[in-house]
Amino acid sequence: MPLIGRRGFVAGVALGALGTGSAGPAGAHEATVTEGADRTEGAGRTEGSRGTKEAEGAAGRRRAAGFRGMWITTVFNRDFPSRTGLTAAEQRAELIARLDLAVRRGMTAVLFQVRSCADALWPSPYEPWARCLTGVQGGDPGWDPLGTAVAEAHARGLELHAWCNPYRVSTQTDRNQLVPNHPARLHPEWAVEYGGGLCYDPGLPEVRRHVQDAMLDAVRRYDVDALHWDDYFYPYPVAGKAFPDDDSFRRYGAGFADRAAWRRNNVDLLVSETSARIKQLKPHVAFGISPFGVWRNASTDPLGSDTRAGASYDDQHADTRKWVRKRWIDYVVPQLYWHIGNERADYAKLVPWWDAVVRDTGVRLYLGEALYKVGDPAQPAAWQDPQELVRHVRLGREYPGVGGHCYFATKEVAKDPLGALTAVLADDAPRGA
Repeated sequence: MPLIGRRGFVAGVALGALGTGSAGPAGAHEATVTEGADRTEGAGRTEGSRGTKEAEGAAGRRRAAGFRGMWITTVFNRDFPSRTGLTAAEQRAELIARLDLAVRRGMTAVLFQVRSCADALWPSPYEPWARCLTGVQGGDPGWDPLGTAVAEAHARGLELHAWCNPYRVSTQTDRNQLVPNHPARLHPEWAVEYGGGLCYDPGLPEVRRHVQDAMLDAVRRYDVDALHWDDYFYPYPVAGKAFPDDDSFRRYGAGFADRAAWRRNNVDLLVSETSARIKQLKPHVAFGISPFGVWRNASTDPLGSDTRAGASYDDQHADTRKWVRKRWIDYVVPQLYWHIGNERADYAKLVPWWDAVVRDTGVRLYLGEALYKVGDPAQPAAWQDPQELVRHVRLGREYPGVGGHCYFATKEVAKDPLGALTAVLADDAPRGA
């Protein structure tokens, strides 16, 4: 049955309404659309305006059909803005058009990527303006995308989840392309090169505090409904390349059984501390994470799923099951970007596994859906069938922990490949509404 969220309403559900491959190089979130992706593959209101207005806003964002989310990706200008260098008015119009699209497609929430590469889509005191806006990192776009998104989403009855990437600094390795006052240039020891990019070293306590401060600035300043993270913790492994954290491990790794256990503890601390700080700052704001869809394989761990794929616990050092069972997060959106019957990671086997994980925790479960794979000729035959996602939604209804689905990503929501999303919406219409 639906689970009550921090605002005192069911995230995406009206109160009282009972709801009945081979590993690739990176997560499917954001840029990858190949079969290799099967590896995952206005200003906000001030505190003084809360109370009645907040309750009214929450009521306006209830939905009888359950949670239905849409990711809006900004890295590489994938979903927004369409290109760099647009005027402030043009960018604002594009953002509003994407929110209007979400309403037309029956979405209840948008997960807006506002910090993809240690940068920001709001005037942050911690990190520079994002390159995707003006084409120049640190370039002032002349408006406040996050503040506008919050106000305009709520005006349309949509939840606005601020989507951040904790550790990624850059998708390339040239530090000179970062603005001179970027934290990774002011503190060069904070960032390391790996996998063709730069990322913060999760083993440094000062890094952990900085990324928390940077992300929580959005929570503090805006009336966001949630802080949302995707699947990038420690980077996806590169064959034959070790993540270069020897120095931080020597300084802080004493007392751990091995480096992997130390790394998992680093990520655990980031998650648990962020959770506690959100509760202290704004208890009504939810904390959600969208991890890689496989925690561990049963062949490695009896608690794992009947899969033979990469695993977040081993590859990203992200103990996603623990975060749910400890109730450090309010919702989880595993990226189940596989079809029913996939030999290595079967969607039909992963749904009951995740349903069991959230059972009796109060953590809401939404299923991440690979809309971007539908109709792609590079994908298996199942993705050439517009009914594949319909089958996903129907399967989700069989499990009480499943509260909805989230679709990657906006570009595909607009295109509706093979009419698959239209079919989902027709099949998933509110019952008895």
